[in-house]
Amino acid sequence: MSNQSHVAILGVGKMGAAMAKELVAAGHSVHLWNRNKNVADELAAALPQGSTHSHNTAHDALTVADFAICLFTNGQVTQSVLLDDPQTLAGVKSNLIVIDMGTSGVESAKALNQALALKAIAFVDAPVSGSVATIAAHQLLVMASGKESDIKKVEPIFAAFAKKTAFLGVAGAGQAMKLAVNLIVHSLNAAVSEGLALATANGIQASAAYDVLEESVIAAPFVKYKRAAFLDPAAPVAMRIDTVMKDMGLILGLGQASDTSLTAATGVRELYAHAQSAGFDDQDMAALFRYIRES
Repeated sequence: MSNQSHVAILGVGKMGAAMAKELVAAGHSVHLWNRNKNVADELAAALPQGSTHSHNTAHDALTVADFAICLFTNGQVTQSVLLDDPQTLAGVKSNLIVIDMGTSGVESAKALNQALALKAIAFVDAPVSGSVATIAAHQLLVMASGKESDIKKVEPIFAAFAKKTAFLGVAGAGQAMKLAVNLIVHSLNAAVSEGLALATANGIQASAAYDVLEESVIAAPFVKYKRAAFLDPAAPVAMRIDTVMKDMGLILGLGQASDTSLTAATGVRELYAHAQSAGFDDQDMAALFRYIRES
């Protein structure tokens, strides 16, 4: 295979668009499909002509691809797009590798791996840790599982936007690791929200309190890059609270399935559930701070 690969991106949200830009910059040909075609059309028009193509169907994008990256909101959508219509995967290249980079859950990864194996199509479970900003900085972390030989073939594609690919085992292990990471992220977001609420309730300006957090022992990269989201209600939404609730459901479900007590996670989910019920569901996860302060 030449250095240039044909990469399909199915599900062109913020992360998919950011990956497409980096893949094009790295010399790859990118093929876009989105359930709302206008989104894919607009991105294709914004990128260099000839390097990016918007397709009418998932099948059209898949048949020209060497690699297909799926970035849907949940595993049910991913499975539906790929498997509901038998024609979707008909006629794909024999070397196609399908990669799920969304937070789909362990059961979805296992189901996709099994279903695609029956079609002799390689599957890599590869959720990520990071954001649009980390993609642009090539600092994304990929948590990959599946056949190690397939992951090695995909690593040059990941190199266009990621700093590292961690190999974690059989398909589903990547999702398990992503849920473990997101358990900590969502818990940290809740802790920062409550900490800021406590500080501001006692007369400290939110920006001054955040200055201290950024210099304290809890100053993880997440705390640093979420500053604007916590302090500016008009900041762009990165991860919605209803998406956090989806993750927390997967996390607690995996804990139950693996007989792992997740006491802290249960409390964190309850806090987000209250914010969701109060109308914050479509706001960024950092809006949890404003919910606590206002409630």
